[in-house]
Amino acid sequence: MNETPVPFMVVTIIAVVLFFAVDLTEMARNPLIPTVKQCFVRIGVFIAAALIFGALLWCFCGTKPAIQFYSGWLTEYSLSIDNLFLFVLIMSSFAVPRKIQKYVLGVGIALALALRAIFIFLGAVILERFTWVFAIFGVFLLFTAGKMAFGKDDQDDEYHETALIRFARRHLHMTNTYNGTKMRVSVNGTKLFTPLLVVFVAIGTTDVLFAFDSIPAIFGLTKDPFIVFTSNVFALLGLEQLYFLLGNLLDKLRYLPIGLSVVLAFIGIKLILESLSSNTLPFINGGKPIPGIWQIPTWLSLIVIVVCIGGAAIASVLLADRNDKDGKSVTSSATAKESPDDDSGLAADGKQTVAPRSIGSEK
Repeated sequence: MNETPVPFMVVTIIAVVLFFAVDLTEMARNPLIPTVKQCFVRIGVFIAAALIFGALLWCFCGTKPAIQFYSGWLTEYSLSIDNLFLFVLIMSSFAVPRKIQKYVLGVGIALALALRAIFIFLGAVILERFTWVFAIFGVFLLFTAGKMAFGKDDQDDEYHETALIRFARRHLHMTNTYNGTKMRVSVNGTKLFTPLLVVFVAIGTTDVLFAFDSIPAIFGLTKDPFIVFTSNVFALLGLEQLYFLLGNLLDKLRYLPIGLSVVLAFIGIKLILESLSSNTLPFINGGKPIPGIWQIPTWLSLIVIVVCIGGAAIASVLLADRNDKDGKSVTSSATAKESPDDDSGLAADGKQTVAPRSIGSEK
């Protein structure tokens, strides 16, 4: 099950834990809204760190684990970008002050990684004992790919709370206002939770729900749970900065779901082929592995991932630029035709806004 040397794993996990401990402590003490420059710099640092980590894997563990890591990292990173939209909805729904949003994301991501680690361990144990589960994962990924490519967009403009969030609202005594990065405050001598607790749970549990798609996909690229976990770690590290950079621009990445659907379908087929080549089910070929099944090499998986995701991103950017130019052209033409005496437009201060609902309110 494990292909990575134990000392390498121990050092990596200690470094990850220390990083999150120091980073979250600093954000709690000094919450700031990152500038565009800071976001780009930090994302660049995290990407460089992932590339260096892959190079270290190459040196200490060999070529195959390194390529598996790069493939898993790129896949997970792309899926994380595609799911940022819901994080935007959560921040809006709970009216989280912008100054502490980075801290909220950091804690939520740390919580999500801890929960993902449990799922990864359980998944690795199950796959080692029951190889036919690969076929189930493969079919699930094919279904997800089809839904992503051809299904209707099920993302709406409102965050729907989970049962856990509704339970917390009903049974925990909370204030209706935030108090910086404090999760618990004293009001008139009574200890109350702030809405931060609910937001942390919302971010963490939502990310775990996304993991049901991404973790089976990475298990289709590697059977080493350490590589699966580190792929998740490096993919989620820059999510805070991507949130502030992309924000309302997420809708411009319109072809990313198509690229991701091709990747998921490819990995799904790869998992099914692997399941057949190591078959143990008695009703298939008498419980024996099926000979002659093509094993998709790891390097080919990496090429497919890079081409599909890179092509989808480039196509999205080119289309967005063309639409912006067309939009400006139409606007200019419409402005030229308008009468200068037309006073039917709304005043600038007449724009309506929708106030976020109260944190402590019941649905």
